[in-house]
Amino acid sequence: MKFDRTYCRINCMEYGRYKMRTKRKVSLTIDEETYEAIEEASRTLRMAKSQLAQEAFQLWLKNKTEALMAKGYEEMAEEDEAFAGLTFEAQREAAK
Repeated sequence: MKFDRTYCRINCMEYGRYKMRTKRKVSLTIDEETYEAIEEASRTLRMAKSQLAQEAFQLWLKNKTEALMAKGYEEMAEEDEAFAGLTFEAQREAAK
């Protein structure tokens, strides 16, 4: 594989330097049905099970993060609406 800055920017920890990404080994216990589905996906997509797992974890983390952010934004909107109601009432009282 040819080394270039674009590859490094995307895949290396430090821009401008070639540095291997570190990988960690994990052990999982899953049910037989899930295992068979992973095996089938691995064969069909011609993809290593570790790559499938990594992509699945990344997608799960992305979805969880987005869900938590959406919940936070909804809560902030509710707080903003409540605060707006309070300030509106205070302004109305002050205008009397």
